[in-house]
Order: sequence, then C-alpha cells, then structure tokens
Amino acid sequence: MDNEIYIVDTTLRDGEQCAGKAFSIDEKIEIAKYMDKMKIYQIEAGIPAMGDLEKECIKRILEIRKNSLISAWNRMNKDDIFHSIECKPDIIHISVPTSDIQIYSNLGKDKKWVEENLKECVFLARDKGYEVTIGFEDASRADISYLINLCEIIMSMGVKRVRYADTVGISMPSLIKNSIKTLVNNTGIEIEIHAHNDFGMAIPISLEAVKSGAKYVDCTLGGIGERTGNCNLQEFLKISNAFSKRNKKN
Repeated sequence: MDNEIYIVDTTLRDGEQCAGKAFSIDEKIEIAKYMDKMKIYQIEAGIPAMGDLEKECIKRILEIRKNSLISAWNRMNKDDIFHSIECKPDIIHISVPTSDIQIYSNLGKDKKWVEENLKECVFLARDKGYEVTIGFEDASRADISYLINLCEIIMSMGVKRVRYADTVGISMPSLIKNSIKTLVNNTGIEIEIHAHNDFGMAIPISLEAVKSGAKYVDCTLGGIGERTGNCNLQEFLKISNAFSKRNKKN
C-alpha cells in the first residue's frame, strides 16, 4: 500500500450520529483542534442546515484551524447549499441518493429528478467558487453503470472527487474492490471510501478500497458513528502503516 492516503475525519458529523452522543460546541472545537494538530487532511465539521449553533461552530473551527481543510455536509437541495455558503468552508459536500431503493422507494422520485437536482446544486456551489465533493449515498446497492453516469455528469462540472458510501453497512471487501476499480478505470475520478462497521468490515473495506484505487478514507475517533460506527481512525492509521512497512520490506 504505497499510494498516499488522505484522511477525511467525520467525527463531528457522522460520529455524532452515534446513539446518545451530542457534542457541545466546546467539545467540537477541541476535537477539531486535535485533528488539525495531527494534520488530518480534511475535517467534516458539520451540517450547516441544522441551525445557527451548528453554523457558528463551523465558523469557529474555520477560524482556529491551521492545517486541515474544512468541509460542510449537505443534502441535495439548494437551501442546504445556501446555509453552507454562509459558513464559507473550504469544501461543500453534497450527498446524493444513488440506489433504486432510495430514489424510488424512499423518496418517491426518479433518476431524472436526481440528475437535475444534482446539477443545480453543483452549479450553485461551483458558481460561488467552492470546491465541491459528491457523496454517493447507498452506493453499495446502486447500479454501477448509474454511478459511472453520475461521475461523468459531475466531472463535466468540475467535480474531482466522489465519496463511495456503504451507507447501510452491507458491503464486503471483494465487492468494494470490484466497484472501486470499475469506477476508477471507467472515469478516472478520485474516490473517497465511507464505510460502516455493521459486520466489522469498516477497516477491511477501507483498506481494500485504497488498494483498489481510492485515495481518501473517511474515519472517526474511536470508530464512533451511526449504528455500529465508522472506520476507526486510530486503528486504520496503525494498520495501514503496518501494511506499508511490510510492502516496503517485501
């Protein structure tokens, strides 16, 4: 594992979805300071659309950071994007439903609706000068050809990175390997892996994604997060470093 890995820490966003967990603003600031001191590549600081306190916290994190990029998470709607623009983050992240279950069953929409709203949101953020990353929500259950189509759409609008999210935590390393390689080989877009630990696979999936071409890995402190959690930051760094050292010896 010789390729460089960029860590995206989502403790302040997905980590806070852990049952019974709600950080105070001061706690969020301290966590962000710690991540910034560690020179974590990117900190996902929160969801501006949640309200004024969340926006104030994100603004304070932007003021105190010295090393890390700061991103804000958004649903795929323009109101969310306007809330993020108010915070002036480095990166605006837009989460996009991609599986048929989410699009047709959960939302009662179709793929044309997804594509039109995606274009509107990306244009809004890009027109204001922001770097945009896109999250493929429930990518593990999505048609890979549709993901390729979405990649082509956003790449034509200047987006360089997508988050492949195993939202419901059902994927396995072998499946991730095939999906990531297919996306990289067919589009050349940069991939960020977002794994959940429902079957204890968050770290194996993240490692396999990196070996298959992903450059960015989402983690949280202690692996906290929705349901059984996310990829454990400390454990992933330790294991990935061990893999790198072993490969160099070989």
